[in-house]
Amino acid sequence: QVQLVESGGGLVQPGGSLRLSCAASGSIFSFYAMGWYRQAPGKQRELVALITSGGSTNYADSVTGRFTISRDNAKNKVCLQMNWLKFEDTAVYYCHASRVYDGVEYGYWGQGTQVTVSS
Repeated sequence: QVQLVESGGGLVQPGGSLRLSCAASGSIFSFYAMGWYRQAPGKQRELVALITSGGSTNYADSVTGRFTISRDNAKNKVCLQMNWLKFEDTAVYYCHASRVYDGVEYGYWGQGTQVTVSS
């Protein structure tokens, strides 16, 4: 079991920045791939950024060059630095941990944090 708690959301103007953090507990953090997803009103949840247990990263096309995902295994934390925010980045952002163990995939979600980009 993994417990995830996000923080850092808020209201920001277009062009501004926010840094989201996700604190993990309950299992060996370094074994998990960590991702940030978001869900805007009326839309499906989508992957924003992913970082594997080995540190490889992957980003949605819409955020490439603006967002950076990072992890600190010593602190059991994953962060999402969001720069040059746009109106369309407004959504609830969720932290996700996943791992395949013995052929079974395990996935855990945080409760989400609201990001609102507005002038």
